[in-house]
Amino acid sequence: MKFSKKTALGLLFSLTLIVAGCGQKSASDTSAAPTGAPVPAETETTKLNVQVSFYPMYEFTKNVAGDLADVHTLVPAGMEPHDWEPTPQDIASIEKADVLVYNGAGMESWMDQVTGSLSNTSLIQVEASKGINLLEGEEHAHHHEDSEVTEHEHDHDHGNEATTEEHDHDHDHADEATTEEHVHDHDAEAEAGHDHDHGGLDPHVWLSPALAVKEIRNIEAGLAQAAPEHAEQFKQNADAYVAQLESLDQDFKAAVADSKRKDFITQHAAFGYLAKEYGLQQVPIAGLSPEQEPSAAQMASVIDFAKEHQVKTIFFETLVSSKVSETIASEVGAKTAVLNPIEGLTEEEIAAGMDYISVMRKNLEALELALNE
Repeated sequence: MKFSKKTALGLLFSLTLIVAGCGQKSASDTSAAPTGAPVPAETETTKLNVQVSFYPMYEFTKNVAGDLADVHTLVPAGMEPHDWEPTPQDIASIEKADVLVYNGAGMESWMDQVTGSLSNTSLIQVEASKGINLLEGEEHAHHHEDSEVTEHEHDHDHGNEATTEEHDHDHDHADEATTEEHVHDHDAEAEAGHDHDHGGLDPHVWLSPALAVKEIRNIEAGLAQAAPEHAEQFKQNADAYVAQLESLDQDFKAAVADSKRKDFITQHAAFGYLAKEYGLQQVPIAGLSPEQEPSAAQMASVIDFAKEHQVKTIFFETLVSSKVSETIASEVGAKTAVLNPIEGLTEEEIAAGMDYISVMRKNLEALELALNE
């Protein structure tokens, strides 16, 4: 399956290159402001064409770029991004872009193959998670024994604080455990065509407001590289958004400081960074991929944990089925609630004017209730 999928992707890249051609103009040469908009001529010619992988990258990039860039999201609204793959049109769009912003850490399993096929040598690629200590992914939900050391030989109090050596950068959380055991060869994994395991790393860094700040700064640097004349404006925009993220961070700290419990059960192991940041324990039913089906043993383990710890809320999310969470909730007499990994907004959320900050505040309200039941 993976071989045929990868072969198809390879053919798609070849086709796209023929369609896209080699002599691409920079979008800054061709893009224009909307008809009738009172925009000075120099702004028209310098507006950046920015392609981003999925929703959080759009939200962060748009807030930094302001009206100095046209920002386009590759993964459509309402689609779960873990399984998404680019079409020939998507690859042609990337080919023509000035900047490509992606999360990295294995979230976009297609990225290396796509960017390796491009002829646009001036494309600025921004890996938003660069410089962040990455956690080992919770591939299996078998370590729910209250901070005991499990077969992974790590302390899981705060959601798998192992990092890889290659990502072991200076960063606020210098006490994170590192281990040789989980150093991964990303190139080998790219060749193996991993779809779900993110190379053993947890890519969901955007769910910690403190780490979202670091992603914002990486995006700011990339946009400033693409349009140095607007660097000061990008900085001002980034500073304003970072202030909102820092306020959100403080509210999370305050909300969990005196909570009755420190653990929460979630369908998808997306909240390791958030848990670590605020001294909580994520108990995932399945692994990093939201569509991963838990085994009977995993289900039994989570049910035992929920009963033993009198968990009253089981969290699920908006873009995938809540069946597994509902099964466990029914088994232990708990209710279900949404904890949104913000991998994409639904059409309804977009229509309601939701964004990263407002969804994170809803997550905060839901968590605060669950942690105090």
